[in-house]
Amino acid sequence: MQHGGNLHDAKARFPEAPEPWLDLSTGINPNAYPLTLPDPRAFTRLPSPQEVSHTEAVAARAYRISDPARVAATPGSQAPIRLLPRLRARGRVAIVGPTYSEHERSWVREGHEILAVTTLVEALSLTPDVVVVVNPNNPDGRVAHPAELASAAAELHQRGGWLVVDEAFGDLDDEASIAPQDLPGTIALRSFGKAYGLAGVRLGFVVTAPALCARIREELGPWAVSGPALAIGAAALADDAWLAEQKVRLFEAAIALDRLLTGAGFHIVGGTRLFRLARHGAAPDWFVRLAKAGIWVRKFDHDPTILRFGIPQEETWTRLKQSLAAK
Repeated sequence: MQHGGNLHDAKARFPEAPEPWLDLSTGINPNAYPLTLPDPRAFTRLPSPQEVSHTEAVAARAYRISDPARVAATPGSQAPIRLLPRLRARGRVAIVGPTYSEHERSWVREGHEILAVTTLVEALSLTPDVVVVVNPNNPDGRVAHPAELASAAAELHQRGGWLVVDEAFGDLDDEASIAPQDLPGTIALRSFGKAYGLAGVRLGFVVTAPALCARIREELGPWAVSGPALAIGAAALADDAWLAEQKVRLFEAAIALDRLLTGAGFHIVGGTRLFRLARHGAAPDWFVRLAKAGIWVRKFDHDPTILRFGIPQEETWTRLKQSLAAK
């Protein structure tokens, strides 16, 4: 499953489409955090260890982590996805899917054996060394209950295994997060850019045991996260009121998008507050029709009957509505 946001592909394939493109192919909050630029010195000098620790502490509070030593700042969640497979001897890795394909690519690149499964129960039945779960999942938004994850973590830990939980979409779904539980052998990945609409900042966090956090910092090396990213992340993560407002706003937007898609003949089969997954017998035709109208959505090779729609910006709802209504 490829990532979204690839408008260069859209423009190359549909050069006749009107500009500007409406990019609904990503699961990023269309309401970006109203940041102010940090102190200009953040751009002209390297960040200090104290600045890194401060942002990690702010993130720990935001994620309900009691010990900031359990939080390591990373340049987005992609960096630890690539790094983690290098921190273990080669083994058997069960990935609950279909889901974000970078997990499989990263483990395969380091020589691990991949076990493709569709449920956590199936994964554990194969006695893997590592289980990877995206929670909430991309693209269907399904959620594994923290108690189920905790049980899996305990079983894996008994044989020296890991449970890796990608919580990239977890900022808007606190009840699904396993990060606060401090479970041995458990690694949670958090993405800052999706919920805060600032994907270009490239900031993420790993939540795990302090010793593994220290190793991840060592592997990433000094200054892995830029000073501006640290400052922006700390300011946004400390703004509880803004995030609470976004949870309500995006919940309402998701309901409105469901109604719009249902009205066009789609059947909603999943999603989160940041995207909706919809099925239609003519999904390939809808993909082309929308693209010719300058609207880019996600299609999937593993199931051509589904499309994923991100939440539109407020000023673009009418454009989407008109395109879905066009015959």
